[in-house]
Amino acid sequence: MSNSLTQLALKKFKKNRSGLFSFWYIVLCGIIAVFAYVFTPDDSSNANQMHLEIHSKKPGFTVQMLTLPAQEVSKQSFFSKLFFGNKNSVTEIPIISYNITENSLEIVPYSEGSIQKLVKKYPLTTFKNDPTQYITQKKFLWGTDKYGRDLLSRMLIGTRISFFIGFIAVFISLVIGITIGSIAGYFGGKVDTFIMWLINITWSIPTLLLVIAITLALGKGFWQVFVAVGLTMWVEVARVVRGQIMTTKQQQYVEAAKALGFSNTRIILRHILPNILAPIIVISAANFAAAILIESGLSFLGIGAQPPTPSWGAMIKDHYSYIILGKAYLAIIPGLAIMSLVMAFMLIGNALRDALDVRN
Repeated sequence: MSNSLTQLALKKFKKNRSGLFSFWYIVLCGIIAVFAYVFTPDDSSNANQMHLEIHSKKPGFTVQMLTLPAQEVSKQSFFSKLFFGNKNSVTEIPIISYNITENSLEIVPYSEGSIQKLVKKYPLTTFKNDPTQYITQKKFLWGTDKYGRDLLSRMLIGTRISFFIGFIAVFISLVIGITIGSIAGYFGGKVDTFIMWLINITWSIPTLLLVIAITLALGKGFWQVFVAVGLTMWVEVARVVRGQIMTTKQQQYVEAAKALGFSNTRIILRHILPNILAPIIVISAANFAAAILIESGLSFLGIGAQPPTPSWGAMIKDHYSYIILGKAYLAIIPGLAIMSLVMAFMLIGNALRDALDVRN
């Protein structure tokens, strides 16, 4: 049996059931985020297939769907379909009934209430094969949103935004925070005083307000939000790294490295940082959760990922008024998704803190 610190920390982590469950839940969300279009019932780009006739339907709603063949089909690679969806979107029409005559396919489009039902006709030449092959029974497992789009598909693709915002934002914050914190903690003096002044100024600005300002400066969009959130999360990382390095640089192995003539860069990268990774890992997990919440807030305010890109925060914004209309699930489902992913990162952060604590 190995008695290395890594093996001991791993054993402690495995004993923490909530942390282990959170880890596998995050892995599952990561797989869904990368291969979302493999799991979505609606594989069109951004799952943006609208059916206004069947908007706001409850989970499990079933309807007959006529799929009209696309008139123009553009070439699309396998990897493009896998990661970005099918851009050759077909036209889908919810129907109540149909009838095949000698020359045409007659359908009665889906409608509710006392609205007069109109009959539409499509020439049989529109279809390459038997027209009945283009009529299927479609079930919306989680219902439809207010535009008649498949809610399950939108939720699965929305995982991509919330999940990747954490990775990219935390990566940016780690690069900036570790660099600035290392310089301040290692060299001290006037350099440390200036950096701490910069950190305190940035820290005093409300995070959401700073993100909104950066987002408006960079423009609304997918990547702009990632960069904006990352540029506001480096402060806490820098403070932790600075404090750890100020303590660690007094250790004997650092003095020995200086006596051997190693450069400051090598001492920081090869000797100090590997020994202070534990608190950095823990704070990164917390920043993952914070990044997801910030992105959801930005999308709710309308300055996050722009339509038709699905985002959990934007889904809550579109449907929060439905809470008093008897269809609260349209806002509750994305809210629960945000809550569960944030909680998973917080639990795994607590588990890592306990596992990496040398005093235990």
